[in-house]
Amino acid sequence: MVEQIVEPEKPAPGRGSRSGPVSVPQRLHEITADGVARLPVPLAEFARVLGGGIVPGSLVLVGGDPGIGKSTLLLEVAALVANAHGAVLYVSGEESVRQIKLRADRLNLQAEALYLVTETNLRVIREHIEVLRPVLVIVDSIQTTHNEEMTSAAGSVSQVRACAAHFQELAKQSGVTIFLVGHVTKEGAIAGPRVLEHIVDTVLYLEGDPFHRYRLLRSVKNRFGATSEVGVFEMVEQGMVEVLNPSEAFLAERQVNAPGSTIAVPVEGTRPLLVEVQALASPTTFPNPRRTANGVDYNRLLLLTAVLSRRVNLRLHEKDVFVNVVGGLQITEPAADLAVAVAIASSVKDRPVFADMACIGEVGLSGELRAVSQLDTRLKEAAKLGFRRCLVPHLVRKGVGDYPAGLEVIGCRTLRQAIEAALISA
Repeated sequence: MVEQIVEPEKPAPGRGSRSGPVSVPQRLHEITADGVARLPVPLAEFARVLGGGIVPGSLVLVGGDPGIGKSTLLLEVAALVANAHGAVLYVSGEESVRQIKLRADRLNLQAEALYLVTETNLRVIREHIEVLRPVLVIVDSIQTTHNEEMTSAAGSVSQVRACAAHFQELAKQSGVTIFLVGHVTKEGAIAGPRVLEHIVDTVLYLEGDPFHRYRLLRSVKNRFGATSEVGVFEMVEQGMVEVLNPSEAFLAERQVNAPGSTIAVPVEGTRPLLVEVQALASPTTFPNPRRTANGVDYNRLLLLTAVLSRRVNLRLHEKDVFVNVVGGLQITEPAADLAVAVAIASSVKDRPVFADMACIGEVGLSGELRAVSQLDTRLKEAAKLGFRRCLVPHLVRKGVGDYPAGLEVIGCRTLRQAIEAALISA
């Protein structure tokens, strides 16, 4: 139970004096849909997630686990935008300007138009914005900002909602882009009222395993671009460095001809990625064998092991099964089912998969392979990275030459056929 203090609403100046509506309804064909002029960001992966650049007057919410790199990434973006477009205001409610300066020195950031201030009062922050008139404002974080007109404590539901509404009004009226950093709960959702995600124009999540060096910036809501878009960054000593070819990075340490290793081609937003899926099946000493999933859905792993046991006759009831996605990536789409199933079968049979083969397909409960979306895009990405064979569900193609040159596409109707085609003969 969370206490929520209801504050009396104060009418805006002039709201009660007007006699008629100020807004005028317009006909649909009379409205011009001009393109949004975006501010280019010299960080390609960050611009990709936003839809091509920063939209003036937009309100962006950035969330992520503590220590994942939100402040580091936004400080880099602030310095780049300041050098390219003008004044940028970085407002911190958790760190002093000296601490931010130390981080900037560690990241080798130089920006004369970047202004730092430690402030939590909403009214003072608004005065700073009106005086500086920056092109970008970063508020770190929204949970530390408070409105002095309300009696509740900073970080409460009413304070977070009121401050976010004020920043939205300020962004729309002045045309200043505002980035809000939001704390997350134990479940990984942004703390505060759910209405906070409805107020903003874009919601970004910075994900990643703290023990891995790769970070994924994921767009879960974007009014100015595609949702579920992903940007890949690498956490190094100099800060967050963009990874322009994520597939090559995820496969850099792959050991070829190793049993239990396959290549999946998931699509994150509009970008296909090639990732290594590893599986290990070992005899168990317990009556109930273990199923451990890292990077894939646990219930999906249970489904695939049941299909392998029932339709392919693999004796998995006496083996522990472990599945891992290399690089800390989380795969949620069913297109990786075939890669996971082939990896498990490869480990059980102790027969490696062809090193130049990728697996794409969804596995049904009857052991059949089902088609997936954006197959052409996945095949082009596999061919670009040097793969010569690709295992896909059997499809009837109307044209010839639709597949990339040099890529042999092997169509299979059932999971049993796919496993026999993927594994190297003993």
